[in-house]
Amino acid sequence: MPAEPGLPPEVAFGHKLRELRHSQKWSLEALGTRVGYSGTMVGYFERAKRPVPESFVAMAEAALGLDGELAALWKEINPKAAPKWFRAWPKIETAARVIRSWEPLLVPGLLQTSDYARAVLRGIPGATDEEVEELVSARLQRQRIFDRASPPMYAAVLDEGILHRPIGGRQVMREQLGHLATLMDHPKIAIQIVPFEAGATTGLLGGFAIAQLPEAKDWAYLESASSGQVTDRVDEIRTLNVIYDTIRAWAHPLHVTKDVIRDMTARYEP
Repeated sequence: MPAEPGLPPEVAFGHKLRELRHSQKWSLEALGTRVGYSGTMVGYFERAKRPVPESFVAMAEAALGLDGELAALWKEINPKAAPKWFRAWPKIETAARVIRSWEPLLVPGLLQTSDYARAVLRGIPGATDEEVEELVSARLQRQRIFDRASPPMYAAVLDEGILHRPIGGRQVMREQLGHLATLMDHPKIAIQIVPFEAGATTGLLGGFAIAQLPEAKDWAYLESASSGQVTDRVDEIRTLNVIYDTIRAWAHPLHVTKDVIRDMTARYEP
């Protein structure tokens, strides 16, 4: 049971929990008594004001006589295959009004096709097929922010080398680049390519994203070879903003980027 379109998964979970409770004609306290939580805490879960523990989901499923409905929604909030340090970032993306990202090696997750994402995630050492599919599902769920009535503005800057790296093979790359060209028609998505001619830039040291929330507080996600970091430290974000603006100054304008992507798509034709 996927989350409701346009809703953050934690909000969709809360709506479903309330709907199921009402179907039993139970008060918050009545459900709480059956699952070992206070009625106040159950209300917090329904209003997406507190993280929902896995133990609560299991007890609520049993009390309500369910067969995985709540568990499926909970997994969209908390994909176990995702590393713990990353799990806060999708929630930040959901709340953001502006997201800016720089990627020197791969198409950003918010712009990936399922096959491209699958090819990337299969490269994780020791990842099982089940874990890869769970991660792919979580990545596609993140992309649903663009289906909302008021999606965030997303400005992605990519290194040209990404277009030449045949992740997943020729067909996967052809579909991925075609997807990028289509996304550029979205009114809230801007994609720009930094050409090879730019040479060495500060951005080659690693990718990152900066998210601005409605209260104008910025958060950042930084990538590294072994892990990553989600931070709201003012000094780090200030530095990343400067780096992003410097990199973007080297990028092709939007109309040239679209031509570059279309030319590269043609190169992957059979």
